[in-house]
Amino acid sequence: MKESLLEILCCPLDKQDLELEDAEYATDGDESDEIVAGTLVCSECGERYPIEDGIPNLLPPDMREETPA
Repeated sequence: MKESLLEILCCPLDKQDLELEDAEYATDGDESDEIVAGTLVCSECGERYPIEDGIPNLLPPDMREETPA
């Protein structure tokens, strides 16, 4: 996901801002602002949303599947 998306993403539960933690960036050439892994954390409720393979999983916790892909 592009780092610029952080400006428009919000927590699906309470619509508050999300903060990026433990970000891993793409290492190939022009994709230096591409986040491939990490965690988005809600600044209000503290809920955590994983980023895997560049895709943020913004499903509420009770709708997330806990099994690995």
